[in-house]
Amino acid sequence: MRAIHASVPCELGLRLRLRSTISMVSVVLAVLTAAAQVKHAAVSQPGHVPEEILKRPLPLRDGIGKAHEPVTTSSRDAQAYYDQGLAYLHSYVWIEAARSFNQALRLDSKLAMAYLGLSYALGELGESDAARRASEQASALANSATDREQSRINLRAKQLAAGAGPDKPSLQADYIKLFDQALAKYPNDVELLLLRGQSQGHRHDAPGMGGGEGSIPFYERALAQQPRYFATHHYLTHAYENVGRLDRALEHAGEYVRSASAVPHAHHMYGHVLRRVGRMQDAITEFRRADELELAYLQTEKIAPEYDWHYHHNLDLLGTSYQYTGQMRLAEAVLRRSFELRSIQLSQELNEDAWPMLLLQQGRAEQALTAARALTRRADPVVQALGHLLASRALMRLNRMDSATEEGDQGVRQMRQASLGGILLPQLEITQGDFLLRTGQTERGRTMLLDAVAKLRADPASDMWTHTLLRLESVWRVSNELGDGILAAEVAKQMQQHDPNYAGTHYALAKAAQQEGRLATAREEYRAAIRGWNSADSDLPGLVDARRQLTVLQKSPN
Repeated sequence: MRAIHASVPCELGLRLRLRSTISMVSVVLAVLTAAAQVKHAAVSQPGHVPEEILKRPLPLRDGIGKAHEPVTTSSRDAQAYYDQGLAYLHSYVWIEAARSFNQALRLDSKLAMAYLGLSYALGELGESDAARRASEQASALANSATDREQSRINLRAKQLAAGAGPDKPSLQADYIKLFDQALAKYPNDVELLLLRGQSQGHRHDAPGMGGGEGSIPFYERALAQQPRYFATHHYLTHAYENVGRLDRALEHAGEYVRSASAVPHAHHMYGHVLRRVGRMQDAITEFRRADELELAYLQTEKIAPEYDWHYHHNLDLLGTSYQYTGQMRLAEAVLRRSFELRSIQLSQELNEDAWPMLLLQQGRAEQALTAARALTRRADPVVQALGHLLASRALMRLNRMDSATEEGDQGVRQMRQASLGGILLPQLEITQGDFLLRTGQTERGRTMLLDAVAKLRADPASDMWTHTLLRLESVWRVSNELGDGILAAEVAKQMQQHDPNYAGTHYALAKAAQQEGRLATAREEYRAAIRGWNSADSDLPGLVDARRQLTVLQKSPN
């Protein structure tokens, strides 16, 4: 849950006039509501994948990780397709999981466990009603299934009931109680242990993504039963990354990608952790491999990219990783491609600020304004609000303050109208703080921007790690551009705490040290920035300036 700080000023409209402000109470309520929903929204609010795609026949495939769970069927082929569906479930390849389970049902229409698997896949595709129907069909066929299979089917029914009534804690308690009863009967069942670990995450229906300390013991028990099972390594990668144990996360990510080398998400997760341990170029290699596999899959299967949540997400991380290393031309190509790609997932739409932010970083405010206004024409009102806030920032760079005010106020109005509008509060505070600094209200501007920084850093989502860093850097750039050395130095420290390896962090620290007269420290930080940008574009402004400043400082006697 995002932190909420009492120091946020009451005025949130850019004009700071009564007619264009909203009370902090309404925004806090929106944030409280959104914070409870946004993680769920990130996974379960995509648009619809056509049923025709989900029912297409498919072959049995290699390289996706070996999964096997004996189920009640007389058809060897149905068993094989069930196992394939299970493997795809464990790698979040929802479309192919659904296709595999549907194929198993064509081979054995009474295979209850295939309906169960289909329920999970459809649920992750946002098809709640269809997921519930598939669960009910599994229950209807449960009499011919084993006791263990019946336990699994009952668990899914309880899970769906808990998901439909999140305001009724007793339903979640019933779900966990049933789990513990099943594990008491089948203590070494790997699939049950994995599901139990997933139930400990902060989302009941996002398998493994939100796992943490509570999940790890169950995953480790599963690993003890099957040490080479790729699915367990996958979930342990997420769990250990989420709790900051990156050495363990890297170990399991490596095992995962070796066992499921044809799965884009396996390469993506390896890259996910590599970027956190200072190996960004290696991470880029993995993100690129994931992108190659995704494109080949989409082209071969004739599936539109917007239906594959992972394709867009991986593209986004690839682009921001290029940006991290200062390879701005490559970042531009990828982030533009991501921005122009239609998305049916709210969380991805909310990350599309990466493209206009990159344009602002490069001083291309007119193009950033065009990109921001494109967001205002997207379907979701929250994304429209984000577009108005970004447009306001672009207009400030163009010194069109009246227009910037109008855009900011429009963003506030749309935030109020959108059910999830509160998730944009850090973006709003960055916009507001920028405005306050530019209009001479320095102390209030600093407070607003530092509050935004605190909220950004309070988001625990590992997916957001690079985005958070780049958003922090955008605040640093505003303070540096406007000559607020005090704010710039504080934000540089926040960047250092978030990622001490980033060349941009060292550059920001060097600027602060130079301003404060700590020239030896400035020289050291400039050298670190130059080393960090060893693969950057030769004309990257920060790199050019770091070299110039270092040359000057080396001539200084201090």
